[in-house]
Amino acid sequence: MLYLHDVWVNWFEGEENGYNVCHFHEWRRGEDVIELLDQVPLLLIEPVLFYYIENNMAELPQTLLNDVYKKAYLRKNHERIQLEYCFVVTDGKGILAVDTIGYSIPLRKSRLIPRQEQLVYEMTMKNEPFPYKFNKEISNKEHHILSPEPELMYGLTRKERQLKHLLFMALDQLYSSKNTPEIRYWYTEWAPNKYNEIQSMDFDEVWNCLYEEMKVGWSEKHLMLCENLIKGQPFFEKLWDMECDSKVN
Repeated sequence: MLYLHDVWVNWFEGEENGYNVCHFHEWRRGEDVIELLDQVPLLLIEPVLFYYIENNMAELPQTLLNDVYKKAYLRKNHERIQLEYCFVVTDGKGILAVDTIGYSIPLRKSRLIPRQEQLVYEMTMKNEPFPYKFNKEISNKEHHILSPEPELMYGLTRKERQLKHLLFMALDQLYSSKNTPEIRYWYTEWAPNKYNEIQSMDFDEVWNCLYEEMKVGWSEKHLMLCENLIKGQPFFEKLWDMECDSKVN
């Protein structure tokens, strides 16, 4: 088995979508908790399994878990702490560190620093991926407003992705309210030139038009809608403040 040593990781916990597991250039020093893995097994796997691990919170193959059991160590305060199921996987293109915290699902995920990524490519370039068996049906997961398609997040910074997710959460709450005058008001704020047309539309029409128009990209217009939508909602306002106070994008 291949092993990496002295691997810096920045765990993102409970992330089912790979676009939320930030690459090194988006790590926030002073905010993120960076850990050092003294030793961690490295596995070359097939692309379909890599995608499954990167973009799901589903059961990992038992044979994979058996292969990595207690073979990783965390270095903390000069101590070497054994981890039950912690490993790095690659399909030859993407690279991901995983820690299950003792469970059988990828609860924590991290990218690696560029120097370690280059080392992974060099160590695995002449090897063949191991064909672990798993439930491939789960890998065809459905996306929805609270777990958007990757295409809707491509090209955005970490801050923009977080704020867009907050906007989607606020829109989802609006949908639950079924308040037609309110949704008409917000769509008019978004598209004032459609005021007359909006007044004759029912709730679902208005909500769907608003969602379809604002789901792609990110702009000052999105930012203003998000800020106005969440006013007076303490939980959403706290998430807004946390993201906007961050010094890093």
